[in-house]
Amino acid sequence: MKKISLWILALGIGCGLVVFFKYSKYFQRGGRFASHEYKAVTVVRGDINIQVQATGTLQPENRVTIKPPISVRIESVEVDEGEHVKKGQLLAWMSSTDRAALLDSARAKGPQELAYWEDLYKPIPLISPITGNIITVEVEPGQTLSGSDTALVMSDRLIVEAQVDETDLGEIALNQEAEFVLDAYPKEQMSGKVSAIAFDATTVNNVTMYLVKVNPRAVAKYMRSGMNVTVNFKVAQKKAVLLLPLSAVRFGKDQTLGSVWVADRLENEVPHSRAELRSADVKLGLNDGKFVEISEGLQENTTVFEETLKSEHEQGSENPFTPFMHRKRDASGAH
Repeated sequence: MKKISLWILALGIGCGLVVFFKYSKYFQRGGRFASHEYKAVTVVRGDINIQVQATGTLQPENRVTIKPPISVRIESVEVDEGEHVKKGQLLAWMSSTDRAALLDSARAKGPQELAYWEDLYKPIPLISPITGNIITVEVEPGQTLSGSDTALVMSDRLIVEAQVDETDLGEIALNQEAEFVLDAYPKEQMSGKVSAIAFDATTVNNVTMYLVKVNPRAVAKYMRSGMNVTVNFKVAQKKAVLLLPLSAVRFGKDQTLGSVWVADRLENEVPHSRAELRSADVKLGLNDGKFVEISEGLQENTTVFEETLKSEHEQGSENPFTPFMHRKRDASGAH
């Protein structure tokens, strides 16, 4: 009786192992059989670009705030916002508080008296200290200013100030090429070079960022201070190299070696199992996140096979342990 019990126990364990191994793929897919399908992918020749993307704003490279040297009254403003002016150009005429009081008194006595004192007591010119653009005009004729009040704001040129994540900072260098697009003009792509990289970091949403400045090659008339910008820093690029989608390549440990599935039979036939394929080693180059350069191991127009798991829709959702697992329902839902 004891031997019979042991025999039954052994038989039960054996059946359990058979069931386990038979349906192990079912468990690996969380309740669905894990099977593979293969898609043919062709090695193509093309260009690959490695870029670091960041966001930023247009800002004046040198922002100059122009204030009167003494307390004055503005007599006239000779420039408009956005106007380009040269160093030494007249920006406005001002009267000292003494001249303003004298002219007001003369004006009450008549136009001849006013003209006499205007000719005798000349106004003070406000002169541009740099060559650049007028960003803002903050005064109107007749307005009184103290020596601490701002009359105008200028900039010599607009630059891009981008915030770069510290994990990408190692890819950025001085004089590096960059392309940028303004959010306000998404169809206009512009270019420039990195002119400065900050040594001090700032924290934005718990992320360490570094300020990187880019000098545009040209400043378009529609560019305005404060505009939002998307910048792509060019890290590396190659033209006319062999490329494969990343999904078709199995990477090695050092990311410079990998392998692909190839078939020795007709390349236009799709394999049904891995047994029909062999693994071919390849040497890898640049990787832009979508495609990878194949520097050795394959030729142009070679077909490789990308391996993927079949979708749940194709797999079905039958439980292998139900008595009707192999039976399908028709459109009416009947067995």
